[in-house]
Amino acid sequence: MAQVKTQAFTYDASSIEVLEGLEAVRRRPGMYIGSTDLRGLHHLIYEVVDNSIDEAIGGFCTEISIKIHEDGSVTVSDDGRGIPTGTHSKMQKSAMEVVMTVLHAGGKFGGAGYKMSSGLHGVGISVVNALSEWCITEVRQNGGLFRQEYRKGIPVAPVKRVKSIDKSEHGTTQHWMPDTTIFDSLDYVFGTLAQRFREMAYLTAGLRIVFIDERNDQESTFYFEGGITSYVRHLNKSRIPLHPRPFYMNRQIGDYVVEVALQYNDTYGESTHTFANNVNTVDGGTHLSGFKSGLTRTINDYARKNGIIKENEVNLSGEDVREGLTAIVSVKMPDPQFEGQTKGKLGNADMAGAVQSVVNELLAQQLEENPQAAKKIVEKCLTAARAREAARKARELVQRKGGLDTFALPGKLADCSEKDPARSELYIVEGDSAGGTVKQGRDRRFQAVLPLRGKILNVEKARLDKMLQNAEIRTLITAMGTSIGDQFDLSKLRYHRIIVMTDADVDGAHIRTLLLTFFFRHMESLIANGYLYIAQPPLYRIEQGKNIHWVYDDRERDVILKQYKGQKVEIQRYKGLGEMNADQLWETTMDTSARTLLQVTLEDAIAADETFDMLMGHSVPPRKRFIQTHAREVENLDV
Repeated sequence: MAQVKTQAFTYDASSIEVLEGLEAVRRRPGMYIGSTDLRGLHHLIYEVVDNSIDEAIGGFCTEISIKIHEDGSVTVSDDGRGIPTGTHSKMQKSAMEVVMTVLHAGGKFGGAGYKMSSGLHGVGISVVNALSEWCITEVRQNGGLFRQEYRKGIPVAPVKRVKSIDKSEHGTTQHWMPDTTIFDSLDYVFGTLAQRFREMAYLTAGLRIVFIDERNDQESTFYFEGGITSYVRHLNKSRIPLHPRPFYMNRQIGDYVVEVALQYNDTYGESTHTFANNVNTVDGGTHLSGFKSGLTRTINDYARKNGIIKENEVNLSGEDVREGLTAIVSVKMPDPQFEGQTKGKLGNADMAGAVQSVVNELLAQQLEENPQAAKKIVEKCLTAARAREAARKARELVQRKGGLDTFALPGKLADCSEKDPARSELYIVEGDSAGGTVKQGRDRRFQAVLPLRGKILNVEKARLDKMLQNAEIRTLITAMGTSIGDQFDLSKLRYHRIIVMTDADVDGAHIRTLLLTFFFRHMESLIANGYLYIAQPPLYRIEQGKNIHWVYDDRERDVILKQYKGQKVEIQRYKGLGEMNADQLWETTMDTSARTLLQVTLEDAIAADETFDMLMGHSVPPRKRFIQTHAREVENLDV
C-alpha cells in the first residue's frame, strides 16, 4: 500500500473556534434557512410574517402589511402587541434587543407570551437580522415609538424611544435589506409569496394581509371571513362539487383546537392539506392520521346505519372514502412537536385521537342533517370501491401476463447493467426516433432508456382501472418496479433518478405535463424523495469558426450573437432530440459532468394541486381563462 505524506499540524485547545453571537448564522446560513438561493431569500420574509401571524392566532393582530421596495429591501408591519421593550432581567438590556440579536430568545418557549405559536426555535427574527446588510426595528407600544438599527446583526446603538404616540397605536415594523454577499440574488417572486400569504389569510379568518411589490407595481390583499371553508371552495373552484356547501367542524378539546373543512367533488384524486399552528405540514403527521381514521369510520358507520352497506359486505377502505375529497385540517396547540426546523410533520401523539373524535362526532352529525349530500358522498365512495376492485383484477390479469411483473421488464426498455438503484437512472423519452439516439448516446453501465409511443393517458380524468388499460402507463410502471395504487412500494424503485426528456416543442411540453401529472397524482412520494428530474437539452447550436456554443434559452442565444455581431455565424435550432447526434446528446444532456437537470420538488403542493387540476382536469372555463390571461407570454408556439 502506497504511503501518503501529510503535513503535520497541531490539534489542541487553540484549534477550537468559538463563533460569538450571530456569527454562526452568517458563517453557515444554510443551517438556519435551508439555502441562500431564492428559497432562502423568501424564507426571511416568511420568518418575519410568521411572528405577525402568531400575534393574529392569539387574537392580538388584525392586519399585516408586507412591502418589497425597489431597492430589494422588505418591510413587514403589523398591529399586534409589539415586541416587549422593557429591560430583560437576565440580560440587562432591552428585551427588544435580546429578541433581535440572541438565538433561541423569544416569547414562545414558556407559554406566557404565546399560548399557540408556529415559531418554536426562537431563531427566526434574529436570523433575519444576522443575514441582513442592515435592519431597522420599530415598535409602537405604551404610548411610545421605540427604534433600533442593526448592521449585519449588530446593534448600532441601544433601543431608543424616538417619540410619543397615541396610546391606541401598537405593533411591530421590521425593515431589512438582505445581505447580497450571502444571497445569490434579490429576485423575489411575487406569485410564490402571494400564494403563501393567501394561504395564511385563509387559515386565520378575519386577518387582512396586504402585499405590495414596488418593483413592478403589483398589489394583492387577502381577507377571508370564511377561513378554511373559503379555502376549500377556492381549491374546488375548477371542480364540480357533489354538495354545495363544504362541511365544517370546529371544536376545542383541552388545549387543542381542531378545525376541519371538507367537500367532495367529481374528480378521482384527493386534495387533503394539513396545518399545525398555521404551519403547512407537507409530510402530514398525527393530525392527518386522525382525520383519515375518523373519516373512514364515520362514512362506514353512516352507510351501514342507513342500509347502504349490507351486513355481509366489506367496509369501504380509506382510499375509497378519500376519492374526490378536498379537505383542510388545521389544528392549533400550545406545544407542537415538529420534525426539525422545516416543520414538515406533526408528531404530537394525542393529536390523532383529538382530530378523530371531532370528525367522528361532528361529521356524523352533518351527514345526518344533510341526507342528500350524504347519499351522494356514499355513492361516490361505493363507485370508487368498485373501481378499486376492478383495478385489482386488471392488475392481477396484467401481472399474470407479465405486464407488471418486475421480473418481466418491457421489451422496449434498454436497461443498464448497474443493479444498485442509487447509482442508476432512467431516461423517459418520447418516440422511437429519440429513443434510438438516446440509447446510442447513453452510458450503458448506469443509464437506462424507456421510449414511450405518443402521449400517455391524462390521469387527471381517469381512475386506476382505466389507467391500467393504457399500454404506455403499464410499461412505465413496470420499468420502475414500484407497482401502483395500494400496492405501490417506493423501496422497489429500480432507479433513483427518473429523468423526463422530451422535445423542446409544444408536443414535448404536453407529454412532459402528462408525465408530471401521473407522477404527482400516483407516485407523489417519488417526487418528495427527490427522485424525479427534467432533462435540459439545448435549444441551439451556434457555430462561429472553430467556436461552438450549446445554448439553452433565447436570452443566452442573443448574448452570444451580440458577441459575434458582424461575423458569419451558423445557428441550428433543435426542435427534437432525434435531430441531434448521439455524441452531441451525450455531451450536452447526458454526461453527468456537464449536464443540467431540473429536480422536481413538492415545495408548494397546494399550488401544484390547483395547477394540475386547472390544466388537466374536466372543467374547461378555468383552463380557458388561464390561456387567455397568459396568451401574450407564449413563445416558440409550434416552431
